[in-house]
Amino acid sequence: MMLMIMEKKWIFPFVITSIVCIFFLVSSFNMGLVSSVHNINSIFSIFPMGQRKPGYVESKIESGSPLPPSGPPIPRFAYLISGSKGDLEKLWRVLHALYHPRNQYVVHLDLESPAEERLTLASRTKNNTMFSKMGNVYMITKANMVTYRGPTMVANTLHACAILLKRNKDWDWFINLSASDYPLVTQDDLLYAFSALNRDLNFIEHTSDLGWKLDKRAMPLIIDPGLYLSTKTEVVWASQKRKLPTAFKLFTGSAWTVLSRPFIEFIIMGWDNLPRTLLMYYTNFISSPEGYFQTVVCNVPEFAKTVVNHDMHFIKWDNPPKQHPHILSLNELGKMIMSNAAFARKFNQDDPVLDKIDADLLGRVNVSFTPGAWCSGKLKCSEVGDINKIKPGPGAQRLRHLLDRLAMKAYLGQDQCR
Repeated sequence: MMLMIMEKKWIFPFVITSIVCIFFLVSSFNMGLVSSVHNINSIFSIFPMGQRKPGYVESKIESGSPLPPSGPPIPRFAYLISGSKGDLEKLWRVLHALYHPRNQYVVHLDLESPAEERLTLASRTKNNTMFSKMGNVYMITKANMVTYRGPTMVANTLHACAILLKRNKDWDWFINLSASDYPLVTQDDLLYAFSALNRDLNFIEHTSDLGWKLDKRAMPLIIDPGLYLSTKTEVVWASQKRKLPTAFKLFTGSAWTVLSRPFIEFIIMGWDNLPRTLLMYYTNFISSPEGYFQTVVCNVPEFAKTVVNHDMHFIKWDNPPKQHPHILSLNELGKMIMSNAAFARKFNQDDPVLDKIDADLLGRVNVSFTPGAWCSGKLKCSEVGDINKIKPGPGAQRLRHLLDRLAMKAYLGQDQCR
């Protein structure tokens, strides 16, 4: 009897103790589970995840929160379009073919252009309804002297970059073009194709194999009168030659580039003195636009790994290349399209091939803007609709094929700064 009473007496404390132990055990297990789930989620958060299905509890809890973007953000481009004497109408046509309200544009007619042409361009830019409303087209009214064979073209490009950074830093890539260039894809195509890319990539055609250029360009010394004269004259060759540099490695390539904003900021406002040192070195270098940017980017390790060896152009050269490429015509249209490039050069003013590109590739009619998803108004593209909406066409797929191939080579470190 006494034994039964003692057993009953211990039942209650035993039950309480058991419940407490079970509680702590379960709590400990749950905390470990929560920690494990958090760790797993943190690992998978490296990769983009699809949106949760509406039936999930989480979607109901978070229904008041803004939904994540459906895809990568659409980039913005900053353009320099430059021309010289007689290029007014060519430049105006290129500007309309390239225009998109998301982008920024600097236009420049050099000092060789008659004052009347520069005044006409200034008046057109100021009085254009679209440009005035969006405020994204700027003309360099104090014209620079530009000679392709000397450093003045580099100086003009850097001038435009500085203007673009000062006016609006909300852009991702800088593209330099001339009035003799023309797009092979719409801006919607270009924006779509570049959307998935790392914004640090720099598209610069380059090589360290200078070949004949070592003797003909790297070692001779020249003086460009465009640095101090108001009229364009041929460069002056010095009788002396200089040794090849040992402080940095020389590269050469195309003068036409697509440069990332971080690289542009490094050149214009950089913490390193190399861009300024090389700018002084290339002051006496023949055809410096074909070497300055290549040599800067490839001699800075953090930027060298961002280089993609392509200039985004279709250009037809002699072999070996001469000073200027061939003038393109309807005969080369098929090759232009097959190249998957974004731009082509050089073209004569109002050549029939430009009308064909407008009709077949850009959908551009009646000398208006190239149509895009932003276009609105009774007259197409007379008003600005949603600038965050794009409608890619066949050109986007062509360009995307090229970019995918080039980006993979860059990712693997192939053909970069060698």
